[in-house]
Amino acid sequence: MQFHFLEHYYDLDPEVKIIKKRVHVVISGRVQGVWFRASTKQKAEQFNIFGWVKNTFDGKVEAVFEGEEKNIDKMIQWCHEGPNLSKVTDVNITSEKYLGEYKDFKVAY
Repeated sequence: MQFHFLEHYYDLDPEVKIIKKRVHVVISGRVQGVWFRASTKQKAEQFNIFGWVKNTFDGKVEAVFEGEEKNIDKMIQWCHEGPNLSKVTDVNITSEKYLGEYKDFKVAY
């Protein structure tokens, strides 16, 4: 049996409780022209996270991540550091209702 509650998804298997969540993040700093999107895609695939990442017109990077809560937390932690050439100054995180709408992770343009 499964049900949705806020941004979490619960699998009610008595043996396993899997919590999934979705977050929308906006990363500020020196985050464009430093392989941030490609590195984000690589990390997302490593953590089995689905969604997308893109550059914004105001010099930031924006992404939506969906996956297991523990992996989303690792991804957010990585976003505070980013790839070697980046200099992250802020990560704005908004929790959203988990929808399970993505089947992979893409770099959007």
